[in-house]
Amino acid sequence: MNAFPLHLMRHGAPQLAGRLLGHLDAPPEAEGIALCIERARHLDFARVVTSDLARARAPGAAIAAERGIELDVDRRWRELNFGDWEGADPALLPAEDLARFWDDPDGFPPPGGESWTDLRARIGDGLDVLGEPALVVCHAGAIRAALAVLCGFDVRQGWAVDLPYGAVLSLRVWPEGRSGQITGLTA
Repeated sequence: MNAFPLHLMRHGAPQLAGRLLGHLDAPPEAEGIALCIERARHLDFARVVTSDLARARAPGAAIAAERGIELDVDRRWRELNFGDWEGADPALLPAEDLARFWDDPDGFPPPGGESWTDLRARIGDGLDVLGEPALVVCHAGAIRAALAVLCGFDVRQGWAVDLPYGAVLSLRVWPEGRSGQITGLTA
């Protein structure tokens, strides 16, 4: 199979921005949807895939409608499940617990939440079904997990990638070896 372009877009600003939203279905802000639509206009893709959460699904649906292509909603592209921390302001969580999570999200996942390994496996499964030029509108954690799967990034390398709302990371993916090459970043 030939290499194909893959564009990973972080959704625009949601309501409750700055909180650990995870699987919490916070609606998107109108400005965030508009930003994603604008950023997608210059990208080459034949397929739009989104997380099933509204903050990613709404801009993905608008982009697909503008292009006249079908929207593929795939819950594998959800953000990390933050468990008991869902919706929390990180500044109000125990600093030591949060620091352990950022340092080792497998050894210290959020209480009742998902491990980094589980997120990577879920995103890897989502990547396996692409195979054509695609735009995936999803979440910062999902994008970092995709970088881990495709480029071999470790946790610290993933955290080092700045992904503001509406950021687009473009890669060229070789499906046979599940490897990718970063070709651009728009923030």
